[in-house]
Amino acid sequence: MTGPDPAATPVAPSASAWNLPNALTVLRIFMVPLFLWLLLSESGESVPHRWWAAVVFAVASLTDWLDGDLARRRQLVTNFGKVADPIADKALMGSALIGLSALGELPWWVTVVILVRELGITALRFWVIRRGVIAASKGGKLKTLLQAIGLLLLILPLTGFLHSLGLWIMYAAVVVTVVTGIDYVFQALRLRRSTGAGS
Repeated sequence: MTGPDPAATPVAPSASAWNLPNALTVLRIFMVPLFLWLLLSESGESVPHRWWAAVVFAVASLTDWLDGDLARRRQLVTNFGKVADPIADKALMGSALIGLSALGELPWWVTVVILVRELGITALRFWVIRRGVIAASKGGKLKTLLQAIGLLLLILPLTGFLHSLGLWIMYAAVVVTVVTGIDYVFQALRLRRSTGAGS
């Protein structure tokens, strides 16, 4: 979840949309319904299903890092990938957040804060996309890493310290999520001003 941001890399003129990084992105999108079914089956109380849900979530999260890394190293960044990758990422994280909150294992306020931030940043990306791209910051990568680890710990059928650790990591993720979201807003405003809002 913390790999290079494909949106920060120029599109290669010769890169075809039919490539491995984009295939991994599409695979991640198709893994979301499977993950949700495993997580929510039998009211989330089936231990084997929870373990499998954690495996699917971990594999899907790995593809998020892998597709961006491959796209950059092999110069396979495409317009499709730049749009589909964040959609796939938010679909996975959003389904985990909503699913865990529906099961009563994650406070709804955590889910709402993170989703509002992510949707707002997505809107900002489209607002400034014609004027430039804001690369993923270290804070943004830390936010993604904390969310992935915290959610994985909560998805696993754990109790006691490890379950509590997952909650505290998610609380830390909320703080980083809000701070980086505010920073992104200021960067977007500066980018708009520097390129001329009326152009």
